[in-house]
Amino acid sequence: MRVNFTVNGRPQQADDVWEGESLLYVLRERLGLPGSKNACEQGECGSCTVRLDGVPVCACLVAAGQAEGREVVTVEGLAAGGQGELAPVQQAFIDAGAVQCGFCTPGLLVAADDLLAHTPQPSDADIREALSGNLCRCTGYEKILDAVRLAAARAGAGQEG
Repeated sequence: MRVNFTVNGRPQQADDVWEGESLLYVLRERLGLPGSKNACEQGECGSCTVRLDGVPVCACLVAAGQAEGREVVTVEGLAAGGQGELAPVQQAFIDAGAVQCGFCTPGLLVAADDLLAHTPQPSDADIREALSGNLCRCTGYEKILDAVRLAAARAGAGQEG
């Protein structure tokens, strides 16, 4: 089957997609967007989180055909128009030292960006809830929480990056 959808603001087409093929596979292998990671393939770790029509989902659990006619935003799409300038949440993760091995980072970034889009000044409980579907095997999460707090503080202060 052919799947036509929008990825990071650009129309995309994937041909010869088989019925059981995941959105994650199509993004990584057919469209060359390796940001979303394939870790558990069961929707348990969050490393493949993308936004599908504005809602965070585990791309490993979404059949590619379900994306037909829909909008997908990956971690690559968080950066300003894909032109290399990092999104504020991405810069905050770097500045706060929240990136360890990097495997969980794409999913955490998508989830955190979604949270900040809906709740610009989240409480710690809000942050923990928003990131609860994402597992990190390297850290105790404190730097990740610091990064989301930093991004929120910068946005509240009117700063970019």
